[in-house]
Amino acid sequence: MYFINEEYINYLIKDDSLNNEDLQKDILFKASEAKGLNLKESAALLNINSPELYEELFSRAKEVKEKIYGNRLVLFAPLYITNICVNNCLYCAFRKDNRKLKRKSLSLEEIEAEAEFLVKQGHKRILVVFGEHPKKSSIDFIGETINRIYSINYNGNNIRRINANIAPLTFEDFKTLKSFGIGTYQCFQETYHYDTYMTMHPEGPKRDYAWRLYAMDRALQAGIDDVGIGALFGLTDYKFETLALLMHAFDLDFKYGIGPHTISIPRLEPALNAPAAINPPHAVDDLSFKKLVAIIRLAVPYTGMILTTRERPEIRRELFSVGISQISAGSRTSPGSYSESKESLDERELQQFQLGDHRSLDEVVRDCTSLGYLPSFCTACYRSNRTGDRFMELAKSGNIGKICTPNALATFQEYLNDFATVETKTIAENFLKNEIEGINGTTRKKIEKMITQVNAGERDVYM
Repeated sequence: MYFINEEYINYLIKDDSLNNEDLQKDILFKASEAKGLNLKESAALLNINSPELYEELFSRAKEVKEKIYGNRLVLFAPLYITNICVNNCLYCAFRKDNRKLKRKSLSLEEIEAEAEFLVKQGHKRILVVFGEHPKKSSIDFIGETINRIYSINYNGNNIRRINANIAPLTFEDFKTLKSFGIGTYQCFQETYHYDTYMTMHPEGPKRDYAWRLYAMDRALQAGIDDVGIGALFGLTDYKFETLALLMHAFDLDFKYGIGPHTISIPRLEPALNAPAAINPPHAVDDLSFKKLVAIIRLAVPYTGMILTTRERPEIRRELFSVGISQISAGSRTSPGSYSESKESLDERELQQFQLGDHRSLDEVVRDCTSLGYLPSFCTACYRSNRTGDRFMELAKSGNIGKICTPNALATFQEYLNDFATVETKTIAENFLKNEIEGINGTTRKKIEKMITQVNAGERDVYM
């Protein structure tokens, strides 16, 4: 009944003919066209193990990412609303049987304080994250949360796009969620391997594999244009998980003409009193992780690939060059942890998992810029109806950059004017100048006009 064909995936993983280096070279050559790869071709690249082919794989992934998204890195932060949950996932600190976790659910006033903190750091895009609970995460409260966050204004600065990480909804509730003005709806299968899924989810509504698997179908059918999928790497064989994740992406694109707007690739990290997180069943080493990121970029070139602060700064830097196009920054993974003082809060007792990157937004911005990446705070596509199939058409054709680059430059100037430290400004202003000088013709004139508007005090200037 499911479109995830485990038998075929396992066949591909065991197929010795896909270990052929000449075949892998041919596939990498094809991948450079940025038209994507099929499942069998992706499986062949998962077998790469020679230094020469690793180098070519990473080079091709960088080339394809830049062909579609240029040197831009979209920045966002998660906002955790509640850590109260009715599920009992063995890898998550929020699981209901975890007696060591301090439970907290934010009021609307506390949500506003959290969001205001993020606005004052310079964020324009956030991901609201709810635990699964019939009352604490009801559709009505989700709507109130989103409305309250959108209402915040700090000297012309505000949250302009709210993406939502919420447990699977009914078709009718997805229609209601759409009416709240969200951006991308995000929900991870966690693991696509059925037996592993059932082991990791011993009780609670999340135990229903099919209900979760078809959440994106219901969301798209209900009118939500942009959806984000993902897998939690470390629960089962990373090759299986990668191929199943791609199979999901291909299925959505085939049925709706809209593949996943984003794909997230979190690795299992330690979490308070979570058995599977303390001893990952299939831990993924750094090289294998870099490989699977590059392969997903080549297989699904149009998608936004998300990397969170689970990963250490040095690993994040490496992965920027092989396909990542969106990153969280200055993140915390417990409700209330932005606005509350560190002295009054032991975050370890509230958080979902352990973070690897504890830097502030400004430090991440400075680092990205020094590496040659353009931090983007742009949220224009959602408000200009460049979503769903319209966005896909622009991304698949490689034309999305003609719009995104000017908007990224304008929003970056806005960040520098309003929030950047002196140290960051010193590095970034020269970077920004060089970026603009590298663009020719009418596009450069439009960008210079937008920058002039921003410097004159206008905010939210976009094409």
